[in-house]
Amino acid sequence: MDEQKARPHIRKPPTPTASRRLDDGTLVELIFDPVRRATAFAVWRDGQWKVETEVVDSGELLVPYSPGNNLIKNRVILLPSEPAEYGSKAELVSDIRHFLHRYIDLSPSFEVAVAYYVLFTWLYDAFGELPYLRFQGDFGTGKSRALLIAGSVCYKAFFASGASTVSPLFHILDAFGGTLILDEADFRFSDEKAEVVKLLNNGNVDGMPILRTMINRQHEFNPQAFRVYGPKMVGMRKAYDDQALESRFLTEVMGQSDLRSDIPINLPPAWKQEAQDLRNKLLLYRFHHRHQVALDDATRVSSLAPRGNQVLVPLLSIVDDAAARHAITEFAVAAQDGAAVDRGLSSEAQVLEIIRELSGEAHNDAVPILEIAQRFSARFGDEYQRPISPRWIGTILRQRLHLTPYKSNGRFLLPISDGSRMQLLYSKHGILPIEEALPGQ
Repeated sequence: MDEQKARPHIRKPPTPTASRRLDDGTLVELIFDPVRRATAFAVWRDGQWKVETEVVDSGELLVPYSPGNNLIKNRVILLPSEPAEYGSKAELVSDIRHFLHRYIDLSPSFEVAVAYYVLFTWLYDAFGELPYLRFQGDFGTGKSRALLIAGSVCYKAFFASGASTVSPLFHILDAFGGTLILDEADFRFSDEKAEVVKLLNNGNVDGMPILRTMINRQHEFNPQAFRVYGPKMVGMRKAYDDQALESRFLTEVMGQSDLRSDIPINLPPAWKQEAQDLRNKLLLYRFHHRHQVALDDATRVSSLAPRGNQVLVPLLSIVDDAAARHAITEFAVAAQDGAAVDRGLSSEAQVLEIIRELSGEAHNDAVPILEIAQRFSARFGDEYQRPISPRWIGTILRQRLHLTPYKSNGRFLLPISDGSRMQLLYSKHGILPIEEALPGQ
């Protein structure tokens, strides 16, 4: 073949590769035969697939990672063994749902979302943005089981826990790509939490690598970019403080009802083969559809905020079943409304509530910061173990709400003339505009 003829001209050492999309549309995917304990490439070329032991790409010799690789040998990374027929897309989604339903207890709408998210992970590199999936709950609620089962059928899934240091995650994501399955992602120490938050903040938009300074053999500093873009499933007990990061997740709160009686307490040995069979079917699905999918802006949801649409539209772009699309959309809208309620309990929302009232009473273009602080203290002061000063209110306005007071005649005032901006803040924090909150005025 042409690749074999080109090989004598290659001077560079072989490149261990997990996947590659060539300029001519050829797809190269790492596979692992657990019986023979051998790795190879499944190559999709000209509408057909075949198994090859090496591939040449523009003079670069690509070879599979060794079966002795620690991540593959210890099944930290789960791979298909060969492409397998899956019938229709609807049949494949049904197979995924049945697999999920057999072993984990999810709400019906989230079960649909997880099934399509699994499918999405096998096509994620066709999109520039993506959402994350999260199972949230206390000890014993089934979140680790959910990660294990759902993660086992995702694209090049690799498993890590909160006990892992973050550096290996950068390296593995950069080398293998695929889906990060991260359990106990709360992280006990602030520096670890900061690092994993960086990974998650950078990892849902393509083209946002994480930069790290490496030292070469000459002891010179050599900055290196690690590509961390890719789907992620996370298990954790609480939520992150970062609201921007929170908006990237589709979250199921586990343990809200009694466990279904048909869910096995201990996983039977057969589940691993079931997962292997599904990964094989999903590999062929990737070969068939990777070059066909594209972002479908018509799936935008009018009741979702722009950030919600940004992360949800790529997932909805692969969902052609109307009932499934409705279930996923309904779940996302409910999550957004819940987040708005949470924001409505924050100090920012309380400040906005006071501003809304004062702006309706003042009938001018600005409200005094002192009056905001006095009314805030009278209404909410008992909730805070600190004095409510105009300086503190000013800090909330500037640093959290990004509103800029100004000084006039010795008084600090907050301009409220930009009605559209204030309406956006009211809506975001679940605060009704003055005309709705005070009908008749």
